[in-house]
Amino acid sequence: MKEKLIEKIKNHSAIIGIIGLGYVGIPLMLRFSEVGYRVIGFDIDESKIEKINSGLSYIKHFSDQQIKIAIRNGFLATKDFERVNNVDIIILCLPTPLSKTREPDLSYIFDSLDLIKDHIRDGQLISLESTTYPGTTNEVISPILKQRGFSIGKDFFLVYSPEREDPGNLNYNTKTTPKVLGGFTSDCCDVGESLYSEVIEKVVRVSSTQCAEMTKLLENIYRSVNIGLVNEMKVIADKMEIDIHEVISAASTKPFGFTPFYPGPGLGGHCIPIDPFYLSWKAKEFGLETKFIELAGSININMPSWVVNKLIDGLNEVSKSIKGSKVLILGAAYKKNIDDLRESPSLALMKLLKDKSAVISYHDPYISHIKEFNLTSIDLEYENIDSYDAVLISTDHDCFDYKKILKFARLIIDTRGIYKENHVNVVKA
Repeated sequence: MKEKLIEKIKNHSAIIGIIGLGYVGIPLMLRFSEVGYRVIGFDIDESKIEKINSGLSYIKHFSDQQIKIAIRNGFLATKDFERVNNVDIIILCLPTPLSKTREPDLSYIFDSLDLIKDHIRDGQLISLESTTYPGTTNEVISPILKQRGFSIGKDFFLVYSPEREDPGNLNYNTKTTPKVLGGFTSDCCDVGESLYSEVIEKVVRVSSTQCAEMTKLLENIYRSVNIGLVNEMKVIADKMEIDIHEVISAASTKPFGFTPFYPGPGLGGHCIPIDPFYLSWKAKEFGLETKFIELAGSININMPSWVVNKLIDGLNEVSKSIKGSKVLILGAAYKKNIDDLRESPSLALMKLLKDKSAVISYHDPYISHIKEFNLTSIDLEYENIDSYDAVLISTDHDCFDYKKILKFARLIIDTRGIYKENHVNVVKA
């Protein structure tokens, strides 16, 4: 069975099924389609399916043309999960958010498994790509396969290979970013390696699914901890009237032993604000505390409040109260030049400002509407920026004209280190 599936993978006759057509599933679909595989994409969102099948991309950094080429190559999006029986490879690219109590929410994985469990067959491979705690693949997916009577590693194959997508990254893409892979058995890993080697330049095998799951968490916890450190340094430097961005620039001249991280208004995205809590939750099962990780998380979570306090201080300097002040937030996406709103610190800033009775507007050319606050991105006319009491730069999109913002804004709250020099109307936050 193993050799037969590997042969189908190598001659590109294997049909790829991708469950979850989001920021991870779409680029993976495009890559498999690009090299000649037939791909079926599964999702429960009918509007998304209709749009994609019409040749339209709903993610701005993927073009309509890319979707149309994939369709010409045989790609189809569907909500008919019975068609899982027709595919050879099942790749789960599903969200794994946190619950309100900051515990892992695997509901998307469980719901998808419920939809496909009666339609899977022998000779298939399931690969989980969602970020999760160590043990998920073995504890959640393998029991379902065993209940169906499959012998994992013999007539059915199971791997974990964490997604490493970085939306908007111009230096690395799905093809060029190395892929970590762990199998339920060695034979499972062999099948997974044969699959991903067809579309990704380098596959990094590890000894188990648990190791691969922990690898993904380490990558993002590393970033969370270091961003927490530099955010704390920013607060300290601010009190000492030192420019933290100048400090980082100077420290970066050291050719060894230092990696620059940059402060901001908080953490955003689908991984870094969430993943550390997955490990913290799992560690409790072993009677362990993750004090260092949770401290960094606490610092990052509190950054929007610190930014709002800097805004309040700036308004006080011109005898304005935050209540009733008109505040324009520039940028809503969690990082520049993308249309991803997930966990964006801009949302936290908006909530804090509304709670303090500020009158908020926002402009983001990548995000036209924010349902949570019933706000629509305004048309940005730089000459009219002075009609706002303050402009808060939350996301540093390259398309913003920062010289004009500086020229026309009464007060600027700069959370991204845009302005290197000191200006009377700029508060560095």
